[in-house]
Amino acid sequence: MSRSFFLSLLFGLAIIFGLCIGVGMIAWGAAQIPAWTEEQFGPASSKLGQVQKLVLSAKLLRQAETVRQPLDPIGAEQSFRVELGESPTVIAGRLEQNGLIKSAATMRDYLVYAGLDTTIQAGDYKLSPRMNLMEIAQALQDATPAEVAFNILPGWRMEEIAAVLPTSGLNFTPEDFLRAASRPQPGSIISVELPEGATLEGFLFPDSYTVPRNISAQGFVNLLVDKFQAMLSTDLHQGFARQNLSMSQAVTLASIVQREAVVEEEMPLIASVFINRINSGIKLDADPTVQYSIGFNPQQNTWWTNPLTAEDLQTNSPYNTYLNWGLPPGPIANPGLKALQAVAFPAQTPYYFFRAACDGSGKHIFAETFEEHVGNACP
Repeated sequence: MSRSFFLSLLFGLAIIFGLCIGVGMIAWGAAQIPAWTEEQFGPASSKLGQVQKLVLSAKLLRQAETVRQPLDPIGAEQSFRVELGESPTVIAGRLEQNGLIKSAATMRDYLVYAGLDTTIQAGDYKLSPRMNLMEIAQALQDATPAEVAFNILPGWRMEEIAAVLPTSGLNFTPEDFLRAASRPQPGSIISVELPEGATLEGFLFPDSYTVPRNISAQGFVNLLVDKFQAMLSTDLHQGFARQNLSMSQAVTLASIVQREAVVEEEMPLIASVFINRINSGIKLDADPTVQYSIGFNPQQNTWWTNPLTAEDLQTNSPYNTYLNWGLPPGPIANPGLKALQAVAFPAQTPYYFFRAACDGSGKHIFAETFEEHVGNACP
């Protein structure tokens, strides 16, 4: 064997050995790259082929910082809408244009890798450049807002608030709410002033709220009560005191005013009638207290039976002010701020009676004497 032949053989073997090592390293890398990617970014979609999985894994590893790091740690939250039928490519492009992510291409690669490209939901989102690319991709899978808008109308009783909970998007039941609203939190300002055994009826402040979807029933009730306490200013407290009413009594009277009034501007007049009657020792004869005593009317599908019959006025209940003197034991509904202000600052009038006007306007006709009151009846 010549020396040149031997050297050629060794050189050939070295090349073959190098190729084998290279192929082995490539094979090892091909096996390890997806594993490394899964450690950092989670499992790949089962729908990916081996080659596609390897290619996407390699791309994501090269762009690991772009995937993991938020674009702007102090960036402001913004609204982002995904239109029905909008492609992941277009969505990723708009995310980059809006300054929410660094790279639309990397977002597309991640969405396909994770199998999230086909499950993006159309809808409105709140996104922030403080979120990293993976967090934004996950957020786009659920258009359900994290917060819920919840409206409570002045004059609703607890059961009416509970009735709208099933369609509100909040995660607790009407029964959970009613249990929480039936027991004031010990030590709170409200509980100190309430009679023993009283519920929070009257102190669940009517307003428009934006609340976390996962708030508990007790947390929700606390929110309503806290809003009531925030609205109960020093001026209101002083106004109640001038009418010789405790806070609980004032809220009770305000709940009656709220239910009687159709036109908000008449609330101070209506409050004056009831305060005049209380000061003169005359029964209130307030229809809403009878409605509250009757409770839910399945025929009318309402908690506020209307019209009332003569038999209804004889309903045996401590809340029925046709049968009992003075204020009922507690509020009959949750009054708004205007009704509370009307009780604190009632009009100064000689009136003891009022009845609905006959023109369908919702306004009332006020009278000083019973004879005048009877004469104001509709023909």
